[in-house]
Amino acid sequence: MSERGLLPPAHPILFPEPSARRRTEERLSAALVDALERLQRGPVTPTLDVEQFKRELAAFDLDTPRALDEVLAWTIERMEHGIVQMGNPRYFGLFNPGASFPAQCADRITGLFNPQLASSASSPIPVALESHLIRRMAERAGLGGELGGHFATGGSEANYTALLCALTAADARFAELGARAFAGAPRFYTSRECHIAWLKIGHQAGVGRAALRLVETDGAGRMSAAALSQAIAEDRARGEVPVMIAATAGTTGGGMIDPLEECAAIARRERLWYHVDAAWGGAALASERLRPLLAGIERADSVTIDAHKWFATTMGCAMYLTSRSEILPQAFHASTSFMPSSVARLDPYLNSVQWSRRALGLRLFLTLATVGWSGLGAHVERSVAVAECIHERLVALGWRRVNDSPLAVLDMLPPGGEEVRALVRAVVASGRAWVAPAAFERVDVVRICVTHGQCSEADIDTLVDALEEARQGVSAGGAPGDGR
Repeated sequence: MSERGLLPPAHPILFPEPSARRRTEERLSAALVDALERLQRGPVTPTLDVEQFKRELAAFDLDTPRALDEVLAWTIERMEHGIVQMGNPRYFGLFNPGASFPAQCADRITGLFNPQLASSASSPIPVALESHLIRRMAERAGLGGELGGHFATGGSEANYTALLCALTAADARFAELGARAFAGAPRFYTSRECHIAWLKIGHQAGVGRAALRLVETDGAGRMSAAALSQAIAEDRARGEVPVMIAATAGTTGGGMIDPLEECAAIARRERLWYHVDAAWGGAALASERLRPLLAGIERADSVTIDAHKWFATTMGCAMYLTSRSEILPQAFHASTSFMPSSVARLDPYLNSVQWSRRALGLRLFLTLATVGWSGLGAHVERSVAVAECIHERLVALGWRRVNDSPLAVLDMLPPGGEEVRALVRAVVASGRAWVAPAAFERVDVVRICVTHGQCSEADIDTLVDALEEARQGVSAGGAPGDGR
């Protein structure tokens, strides 16, 4: 009971006293540092027996409490052995990085204060901080006009926002009538090498998956400007309504950059919303040397960049940037009496798909505030240097590269024509490294992406050895991962 005898005390586990909390925090921090050291030395792939884990999990009946220290230790150990370890520098997989230390610090701070970023009235500091970051990032991309945007949970959400803004800009009645506002079926355009989440986005936006027109490439993984112009003309002739061009800066399969300048010119000529999906490749903006690769991005109406990719923040920390911020409150306006404020240019719930959400931008703020653009630029350039080193090693062994991306993605073919997917399975099964199968211009390739900022020459040696041993095993007819 409380001192006045009216209330029971707070639960001591849910809300511990400062001294108890400090002891647990110190043990947790030490345990996490130790786990990171082990996972960076250990296998990249999971080693946990899933059936055994399910039996352990079933023992948590959630009726009988267990000691917090015990549950924390159990959870860390299972995570250490039960997932693909993006924190391992031999993870050469998708665009998931080893998270930086400043970003991890930001997660702990955000977890403590737990701000609600729907409203600028309840969370004025985090809202202002994120707004500052969005503006700086938009300026870094060279966008003009009325700059704005927001953080999002991922690139798909940011790209979804772009389509909703494009539809609203094309016909303001879309906010009320949806696709019925248009005289014909709405259409939007991406390369066939795009992230296929665009199909889901068409569905979510209410215009249907068929609204997406996948444009042919130039044979080297980039959207063909001629094919794009032809597709728009064909759709207009059928009475359909083009609304948006979405160019990609850093395709998932090959790290290719669409012809941004040409796409911008077509969008302007056709009076379409121009979006650049730079979820991964947008990080090149941090590097003075690599920024010119994204020439044309400054002409976009909107841009997607994922900080949780090449900027190495924790998941998920995407950004939607726009030079036409006046469209956001038109697309996402809402009115309710229970919100503490309704400031259209400030309140995130009036400018984004989300309502309640976590403060996401602190991860990028702590990163940029402590290393600056030069530090992030050095991180990005280092990844490109690592990729080039891997490329040279493999070419010397007879491998052939099929993509010419200037970024840190290699699409490689083995010298003996070995079946790519079997080869990849063998590498992954070995646990020594992680690579992915992909299709580049309809050819199966071994996709190698440099995702970790601490990848060393020893890690490169391990990757190359694992690829060669897997190739020899597949050539000899061995089972994936048997080492023959």
